[in-house]
Amino acid sequence: MPNIDRREFIKLVGAGGVGVSAGFMLRESSKNPREYLIPHVVAPEDSSSGLATWYNSVCSMCPAGCGISVKTREGRAKKIEGNPSHPVNQGRLCALGQAGLQALYNPDRITAPMVQTGERGSNEFEEVTWEQGLSQVGDRLDLLRAARRGNRVALLTEGVRGHLAQLFESFMRQLSSPRLLHYDFDHPHTLYAANEQFFGESRLPYYDLQNTRMLVSFGADYLTNWISPVHHSLGFGHSRQGQDGARGRFVQIEPRMSMSGAAADQWIAAKPGTEGILALGMAHHIVAQGNYNGADGAAWTTALADYTPSQVAEQTGVPVDTITSLADSFAATQPSLAIGGGAAGNHSNGLDTLVAVNALNYVAGNIGVEGGLIFNQASSGPATQQHQASYRTMLDFTEAALHGEIEVLIINGANPIFNLPPSAEFSEALAQIPLVVSLSSFLDETTAMADLILPSHTYLESWGDDFPEPGVGFSVGAISQPAVSPLYNTRGTGDIILDLAKRMGSSEVMPWGSMEEFLKYGWQRIFRRGDAQTLAGGFDAFWTSILKAGVWGETASPATPFELSPDVIASIGVAAPEFSGSEEEYPFILHPYLSPNFYDGRGANLPWMQELPDPMTSVVYGSWVEMNPTTAEQMGLTEGDLVDIRSPHGQLRVPVYVFPAIMPDVIAMPIGQGHSEYGRYAKDRGVNPIEIISPQMEATTGSLATSATRVTVTATGRRVKLVKTGGTSRDLGRNIVQSTGGAHIEVTNAADNRISIMEVTT
Repeated sequence: MPNIDRREFIKLVGAGGVGVSAGFMLRESSKNPREYLIPHVVAPEDSSSGLATWYNSVCSMCPAGCGISVKTREGRAKKIEGNPSHPVNQGRLCALGQAGLQALYNPDRITAPMVQTGERGSNEFEEVTWEQGLSQVGDRLDLLRAARRGNRVALLTEGVRGHLAQLFESFMRQLSSPRLLHYDFDHPHTLYAANEQFFGESRLPYYDLQNTRMLVSFGADYLTNWISPVHHSLGFGHSRQGQDGARGRFVQIEPRMSMSGAAADQWIAAKPGTEGILALGMAHHIVAQGNYNGADGAAWTTALADYTPSQVAEQTGVPVDTITSLADSFAATQPSLAIGGGAAGNHSNGLDTLVAVNALNYVAGNIGVEGGLIFNQASSGPATQQHQASYRTMLDFTEAALHGEIEVLIINGANPIFNLPPSAEFSEALAQIPLVVSLSSFLDETTAMADLILPSHTYLESWGDDFPEPGVGFSVGAISQPAVSPLYNTRGTGDIILDLAKRMGSSEVMPWGSMEEFLKYGWQRIFRRGDAQTLAGGFDAFWTSILKAGVWGETASPATPFELSPDVIASIGVAAPEFSGSEEEYPFILHPYLSPNFYDGRGANLPWMQELPDPMTSVVYGSWVEMNPTTAEQMGLTEGDLVDIRSPHGQLRVPVYVFPAIMPDVIAMPIGQGHSEYGRYAKDRGVNPIEIISPQMEATTGSLATSATRVTVTATGRRVKLVKTGGTSRDLGRNIVQSTGGAHIEVTNAADNRISIMEVTT
């Protein structure tokens, strides 16, 4: 499979982009392996005659927007692989993406429209026809619109992009309702706000890991779940292979070692919430050593005066010599890049932290250069505004519902009962809404509370499109086409919305008969951007070529020079993190992190993902709490001991996993398990740490500060055996594992406890 980097892709798509890119990608996508029919004396049980057909589409298992190639045989999808022509993932695909087949063939899919016949939450559903279900909703919407009460209708969806997002906006506009909410638990609100505050850009930039010589990550687990992990993994691998004999160096700063930390050359443990302070300490040293030559140097000297390495060392627990040597290397190694996110962006000071990371990139000269931070163009897709709802927005919504201001709620894919803290009172808010309609394919916790279920197709049965955010430095779009015929009596989400629009009298404004028809209408605008050769071929040829290729792209226009406002420099600073609960009563900081297997919980109903060992602990099926060996020994705990984790907002019981690479006053738990519904593979398995998270927010964005909860740990005296594939992490004196060529580093935290880590040198 071809390895397409950003520059090669731009060369191939050519000026204007549409015609050339479609032709190139069509040729590449046509290179399917030839299959021969070979007779067997006794044929294998799983054999089938005929040739395989591949359909290029878009993965919808997470927001990254990877391109996929779906192998089908005799009308059934058999395998999902990455589309080698798509610049986001270049032929690669993560485990969750490959498990999309189990969303399609899941035995717990909702197969037809259902109406709740008992009380909400009783799971007493009865099958109805599509006409009955759509009429019930359409008539209610028509009445509300006619009575000028359309603003009492809300549409709550998981984050979607492209023309489906535009369709949602048009639909809600016909109702004159502003209550269109996109809600994703992991949406990086603070990262968007930090880039808006520092660069004046509402879009995320392109982080060029592929061409960087040194990456310093402040909490961003870019190999597992940060923004676009498959793309970042490709960049990581390319940089690791080295350029001109120089191998890229990677540093990870976080309180608990992630996959990115395990793969890094150096892992540095910093106190939770102080990552931004450390970034400014590095920036101070770079400026103080004369390694920044900008005209605004004096302004930076003043702004960073309180972030000397000694002051920063006291606040972060990272030694002075580690701070200065890291800063020196970062300034001397060009190009270099700093990124931030994950837990570092989910503290009460998350916005300050990520602005500080941008400041570090600025003083190191990493803005707008290859191997650094590159500004993305505006998407060539529909000009939709992503109505991403923060935690504060969701609280406002529940408040409106509790006061009887919502009469109809349509839910598409979102599951806030699972991934909002109970203190948000979302369940109580649903109880006050007269009609709740779910478009989900599965009976998740929120869908179980619906009055009516109008089940959508899975993405492998649907029409759609996507324009990745963030982009890859140039405009990219891809069409999601059905790889198989619908298995059940379900409909596409866009088709459901168009039908409802027709029933409430909006056919003149939304005249399209299907989502496929609406997509073609929308892509006409992109087609008209093409060169003379493309336009001469006609739209039908263009559309067919994009379907075959699975992706479209065009060359980037030259970036405009960036000028930093003096007001931004003057406002630089990172406030101390705030935590719920007193340190005396709640001595541990809870570090919840997105599961590498289940993401935010959406993958928990897939048996492949349940059976896949966690990459850091090898645990399967269940939940656990990670604890430093020193802490566990002091508390008399060993692996498998059941403990009660209590915060000011709830309590969970979970077994201990002794994890060497975590700070002694931090405990960590993966998010994704703990479903009370969501099918046989997810239900009643493990616990959900979101249930005990403090409802604390980052003040500016209103996002939930998921890393700001303090907890206490109490032994129960009971034990369970963790199900895992790995054995002991110790060699028990047998000298099985030996190290060579590395420098042993010790990082000291505030309590003078030590975490030993290995810096790998080459």
